[in-house]
Amino acid sequence: MADLTASDGVRLHYDESGDPSGRPIVLIAGFKAAARSWRFQVRAFARAGYRVIAFDRRGHGASQVATTGHDMPRHGADIHDLLEALDLRDATLVGQSMGGNAIWAMVERFGTGRVRDIVIVDQTPKMLNDDDWPHGFYDYEASNADTLFAEGIPDPGRHSAGSKGLARIARLVIAMDLLRGGRGEPTFTDAELALLHDHATRDWRAVIADVDVPVLFVAGRESEFWPSEHAAASAALNPRATSAVIERDGHATNIEQPAAFNRGVLEWLER
Repeated sequence: MADLTASDGVRLHYDESGDPSGRPIVLIAGFKAAARSWRFQVRAFARAGYRVIAFDRRGHGASQVATTGHDMPRHGADIHDLLEALDLRDATLVGQSMGGNAIWAMVERFGTGRVRDIVIVDQTPKMLNDDDWPHGFYDYEASNADTLFAEGIPDPGRHSAGSKGLARIARLVIAMDLLRGGRGEPTFTDAELALLHDHATRDWRAVIADVDVPVLFVAGRESEFWPSEHAAASAALNPRATSAVIERDGHATNIEQPAAFNRGVLEWLER
């Protein structure tokens, strides 16, 4: 466990495992998820010989809750600061949910000089649906673009928790430390809502089309937030990209079916 200081002075936390001389894999979790949510990946990737760095984005996990920087460009800059501070080269960036689009924010501003390849885990590059992109957040369209996420993340009513089965639910509870967090509906600070709104209104398709490293888009067939077809549609934007869909898997793709996820990612990394 260690900390670094971002370029704007904010303290950021990360956990490191595996072979210090191995090729680095940086794991970047989604909205309101901590680095420890990657617990089902850390051991598997470390055993495969990689240097594994699980990153807490600002305001998440053990990183500082900052008074500024509640937007995607700053979260992208934080990833760049991590790569610079640890002098990571030839790195694989793995981003789940909002963590995936934070990678695109980093690539847009800083490029891929330290990046070997990218894995995006169940995150559409454009959450707002329109005639040109029907793969966004369910029921999110121009008429409610400024209001749907005003109080948090709405439930689109697809693929309920009860449909997951006990094993998948147990993995979610363990990975997200839900027992420690108590019961009840999640709460959102003004800073978190600002970040969520900024995230929801971005469109990263042009960045994906221009990226010059291989990308794997992974989707859960039973994602609660968007149709799994977003992965193939995203991969179609760039000839260096490919996609995969994990059956009987939800938005927390790496948590609900970790064995299938880990196997697929490791096979892709060894391509």
